[in-house]
Amino acid sequence: MKTTRITGERIKEYLEKGKRFDGRNLEEFREISVEIGVSKKAEGSARVKIGKTEVIVGVKLNVTEPYPDSPNKGNLMVTSELLPLSSGRFEYGPPRFPAIELGRLIDRAIRESKFLQLEKLCIKEGEKVWGVFIDIYSINDDGNLIDAAGLGAVIALKTAKLPEYDEKNEKIVYGKLTNKKVPVSKEIPVIVTTHKIGKSMIVDPTLEEEDVSEARITIGGTVEGSLFSIQKGNSKELTIEEIKKMLDISEKTRKKVFSSVEKYLK
Repeated sequence: MKTTRITGERIKEYLEKGKRFDGRNLEEFREISVEIGVSKKAEGSARVKIGKTEVIVGVKLNVTEPYPDSPNKGNLMVTSELLPLSSGRFEYGPPRFPAIELGRLIDRAIRESKFLQLEKLCIKEGEKVWGVFIDIYSINDDGNLIDAAGLGAVIALKTAKLPEYDEKNEKIVYGKLTNKKVPVSKEIPVIVTTHKIGKSMIVDPTLEEEDVSEARITIGGTVEGSLFSIQKGNSKELTIEEIKKMLDISEKTRKKVFSSVEKYLK
């Protein structure tokens, strides 16, 4: 059930006074908790909770042919599944736009950041490479699945290890992990989505706040200040000044988010 118009107006009124229903300030994230190695079947996995929002992200690897335009690089694919158990708004069946958009946002951020070093996943140029599959599952949706999924994907990749590969028989020995980690760069990407609601800008919206969001910008960057992906969402237009403000908010928030999960990324 969507947030009612009356509740939406109250949210806007509170935000204009610098308040939120849960007591946070406008640029404050809810508590973030992380658990790694939650799947026995995945080569890397993480459970991320932001407040009541919860996702599980798994990383699976296989050996496959490279794409024709990148014969010396591994393959990357990101998919998301918004499970009905996580929200009454989600239904079983083929992926709908929210699920497709979520997967594409995370794919773009990982790919453009060069965090996953695809060139180091080549086994034999033009013939065999490692394929990396990132699967995102929503467990509970109370707003801001995008940022939760982004954190989960980065942490799952950071902790993932390559499975044993039997070159003689050309097959993976699943269940046997090597000591080789999936190659990632030292620069850690952090995804932060900033929302415009009325005259206010906020991060980490609850589901009620997300319902009345007029425009959002999802920014992928590092704590050092590098930017590599920017994606606008929702229908409301933004002025240049508003975009600049969102960029500033994102930069400050990335540092705070990174510090809260840093121990999982070392």
